[in-house]
Amino acid sequence: MTHALEYNSERRHLIIPEYGRHLQKMVEEAIEIEDDKERNQVAKSIIAVMGNMQPHLRDVPDFQHKLWDQLFIISDFKLDVESPFPKPTREMLEERPEMLGYPQNFPKYRFYGNNINRMINEVKDWEEGPLKEGLVLTIANHMKKSYLNWNRDTVEDTIIFEHLRELSGGKINLKNADEDLSDASSLIRNKKKHSNKNNNPKKSNRKGGGGRKRY
Repeated sequence: MTHALEYNSERRHLIIPEYGRHLQKMVEEAIEIEDDKERNQVAKSIIAVMGNMQPHLRDVPDFQHKLWDQLFIISDFKLDVESPFPKPTREMLEERPEMLGYPQNFPKYRFYGNNINRMINEVKDWEEGPLKEGLVLTIANHMKKSYLNWNRDTVEDTIIFEHLRELSGGKINLKNADEDLSDASSLIRNKKKHSNKNNNPKKSNRKGGGGRKRY
């Protein structure tokens, strides 16, 4: 006796595969029910089955609302039943969300980064004093280090001072400062030392390649 085989390629497309084909067939049969009362009862039974299939989502807010929306989606919006929630529409499902407004930052000197610009904008209006002077010098040294990372092995302090004056709108001027910035060689050496420290495996202090500790 030969039975007719039903291939997946001949079946209807699964709208929400997570629920499987049997539940989709239940929804399709519910659509064909002519009696309104019976159709509504069947819809509630299907909702109960869907809830049992997703027990990990029961504590999620609006869980029932989500199930009813999925029921109408599985029915291809053809199921005519009373829902405790507003019925979704095909237009709502296909509607594209609005694009998020991302901040657009296009700094003139990108190698300094946006954080440097924020720090400069924050400190440029401070009152003059030791705290501002120390922070301004720290920012200038960090600018010099960033410049060396992306441009060359040496840079004059006057270039950093000019960039700092320009980025601060002329409110910070270190051209007549008594203290010099850190040497380029020390900044590069510290950068390479830190890089090698992270890349090299930690050496063992024990002699003999892992023998038992002696007392």
